[in-house]
Amino acid sequence: MANTKEIKSRIHSVQDTMKITKAMHMISSSKLKKAKKEMKDSSEYFKTLQKSIAEIFQNVPDIENEYLGHKDVEDKKVGYLIVTADKGLAGGYNHNVIKLSQKELSKNPDATLLLVGQVGRSYFGKRNYTIDKFFRYTAQNPTIHKARVICEEIMLRYKENKLDEVYMIYTNEINGLEDEARIQKLLPLEKSDFVTEEADDNDWEMTYMPSAQDVLNSIVPNYVTGFVYGALVMSYACEQNDRMIAMDAATENAKEMLATLSVEYNRVRQAAITQEITEIIAGAKAQKRKKKADE
Repeated sequence: MANTKEIKSRIHSVQDTMKITKAMHMISSSKLKKAKKEMKDSSEYFKTLQKSIAEIFQNVPDIENEYLGHKDVEDKKVGYLIVTADKGLAGGYNHNVIKLSQKELSKNPDATLLLVGQVGRSYFGKRNYTIDKFFRYTAQNPTIHKARVICEEIMLRYKENKLDEVYMIYTNEINGLEDEARIQKLLPLEKSDFVTEEADDNDWEMTYMPSAQDVLNSIVPNYVTGFVYGALVMSYACEQNDRMIAMDAATENAKEMLATLSVEYNRVRQAAITQEITEIIAGAKAQKRKKKADE
């Protein structure tokens, strides 16, 4: 059985850990509020771009474009933009993304990897995957500028035929307590993904200058940038939410450990006191017997 000094040391250690988990919970809570505000501020921009593309498809249904449909090639070159965190302690956040990524890479082992987040870089690097591009300092600070940089890299590879299909693997929120790893095709676009009620209700004829092709070529990069930015912010928000839940669970576990250690400490202390009293009584009785014997 551990002595009181050892138990005290363990109690202090658990208390120090609990202070850290509480602080991390508060920090993640603050970051989550910021991320949700950014999502709200950018959602209308993304919806407007999506609606504009849907209207082009409605008004020019037979339009052909390099960003549409499937490239007619036998061995398609596939790329994955994978979003993980820069650190752990966020429940199953990183694990779920990596698990989905591994599933996709088993289908396309020679795929091009574009990575956001130090966890993903470390994981795939240790397993000898070829990392084509790593976007540093993006997971913890997603901005529209960084999303545009990512989009430019994707567009360049797509136009140069280095990539025929590009997918993004990120984390999407289901509700306030749950999220899931999700895969979304970025390029090429599918017309079926842009059928909206707003577009279908429009009965006017629209003219595009200089042409629908040029307008679409201008909008698509902005649309992809908007989607990437939204997914980055959504992933960041999910990371903070998962970390809050994990730290809250860790704090509760620490409280339970403290309660158990407190009981154990009191039991050991009481046993020590009882032992001391027993020894004192035994010593007093021995002295009494010795005194009687001397008399």
